[in-house]
Amino acid sequence: MTERWTNGAGATYPVHEHPYRKVLIVEQGSITFHLILEQRDVVLRAGEQLDLPPHTPHEATVGPDGVTCVETHHEDSRRS
Repeated sequence: MTERWTNGAGATYPVHEHPYRKVLIVEQGSITFHLILEQRDVVLRAGEQLDLPPHTPHEATVGPDGVTCVETHHEDSRRS
């Protein structure tokens, strides 16, 4: 499944995880992913991508100019 989404400056996503592999590509703006278990931040800008394995706890904060992303969910990566 592939979807495109946009969010405004400073929007936040609380800690969560997905049961599938998620690949996210930033088209415009920026977003910072806070990878909880790795205790590190990943800043993504236009043209950059992040590949999140299934069950990776993370939260995110949208940058000052908002963000538009395309993300793909790889359902075949689900774990039981």
